[in-house]
Amino acid sequence: MNKKSRIKVFLIDDDVLYLKALQIDFEAQGDYIIKTFNSGEECIANLDDLPDVIVLDYHLDGVIKDAMNGIQTLDKIKVINTKIPVIILSSQDKIEVAVNCMHHKAFDYVVKSETAFLRLHKLITTNYRFQKLENELKWYMDRM
Repeated sequence: MNKKSRIKVFLIDDDVLYLKALQIDFEAQGDYIIKTFNSGEECIANLDDLPDVIVLDYHLDGVIKDAMNGIQTLDKIKVINTKIPVIILSSQDKIEVAVNCMHHKAFDYVVKSETAFLRLHKLITTNYRFQKLENELKWYMDRM
């Protein structure tokens, strides 16, 4: 991808090592502009930077004791900008947690595992291409 069409991704996780590993994986692809945050509050404060997608940890209590959790952060993001897709990333492998996230308007739910990066990469690129086609179609239809 050329620099203009790179996908801007916000990664939010309180596990610094996991966050850095994800950042390295994404940056190695060359298709992404990555910004990392250790809390939902930091992400919210930077939403003016308009990410194409947000990957958000479900639990965010490791760095700041009373920090917003993933669901609270997701809800605030959706109040500020409903169009930003948010993928919840969690070590919780429970269907109830995934369903709850979807009720809060998460785009998808990915369990932290050895294949999590591959799943995230596929979700993000597929969604980005879909959004691009949708915007082109809208532009075309507006001119008819």
